[in-house]
Amino acid sequence: MAQFTYSKLSHLLRISSNKGSILRTGKEMKHGHACCLQFIRCQRSVDSKALQERQKQHMARGLPKQKPITGVKQVIVVASGKGGVGKSTTAVNLALGLMANNPSKSVGLLDADVYGPSIPKLMNLKGNPDLSDNNLMIPLTNYGIPCMSMGFLVEDVAPIVWRGLMVMSAIEKLLRQVDWGSLDYLVVDMPPGTGDVQLSISQNIPVAGAVIVSTPQDIALLDARRGAEMFKKVNVPVLGLVQNMSVFQCPNCNHETHIFGSDGARQLADTLGVKFLGDIPLHLNIREMSDRGTPVVVSSPDSPEAEAYKKVASVVVQRLEEVNA
Repeated sequence: MAQFTYSKLSHLLRISSNKGSILRTGKEMKHGHACCLQFIRCQRSVDSKALQERQKQHMARGLPKQKPITGVKQVIVVASGKGGVGKSTTAVNLALGLMANNPSKSVGLLDADVYGPSIPKLMNLKGNPDLSDNNLMIPLTNYGIPCMSMGFLVEDVAPIVWRGLMVMSAIEKLLRQVDWGSLDYLVVDMPPGTGDVQLSISQNIPVAGAVIVSTPQDIALLDARRGAEMFKKVNVPVLGLVQNMSVFQCPNCNHETHIFGSDGARQLADTLGVKFLGDIPLHLNIREMSDRGTPVVVSSPDSPEAEAYKKVASVVVQRLEEVNA
């Protein structure tokens, strides 16, 4: 119909210009042409909006309907644009920080990084999950946090060489076939990047908000921005950015060095119009405790490093309240 209208108007415009010119003054012809051209522009604008609306409806019909995870009140995803920025360590200590700040809250931890699961090592957990009477996997628990990871289902050194469909099937099982019990928060350690897993989780379950982890380094910030923009596109609230490895303090002289740059994530948060959640220092204690499977929030709860994680957890809860309001 839109093409017909545009073609018909163009045809009438050509006829009027050829046949009616001898009966019209130059001023009248210009006025006629201007009116027709203005009408055509308006019609094109209407057609474009109608097309966009139809495309939006088609996309909405193609998306899966979100279904909450049984027993889970709020899902928090921890993501990064690239690997190696401390995302998994941040996810673990965020989960522990949420519980440390409010022991009455129940918190779970899901490792969605199928190819490189880190939660078993960070949480000092091994073994295969048992099955409940309903044939659901029972999470392994340590430090009061129930955890589920692909790392519990494969050998420690076994590579996971799967194509996309198998990965999606595994994610579906980790989401739907786990007996989480009753949780106030489920923290999901996402794989790096903006691929199938991120889209699948964002579109299949209601996500309360996303926490983006980045170092202050420019190259990491570029990918962190892509991650934040992806969550905005799939209508997941971005709770804010965490600046990891923000500063190194010499243990001998206490001199501070910004190895990866300073305030890059803070500036990116301002640019994106999202909350800056806090700084996590580059500290030997964080690395050592993580490698031992005793995260710093539980092994050194009164240390400045642990306080930094707990502060981030507190701001995350505030942001969730703002988003829900």
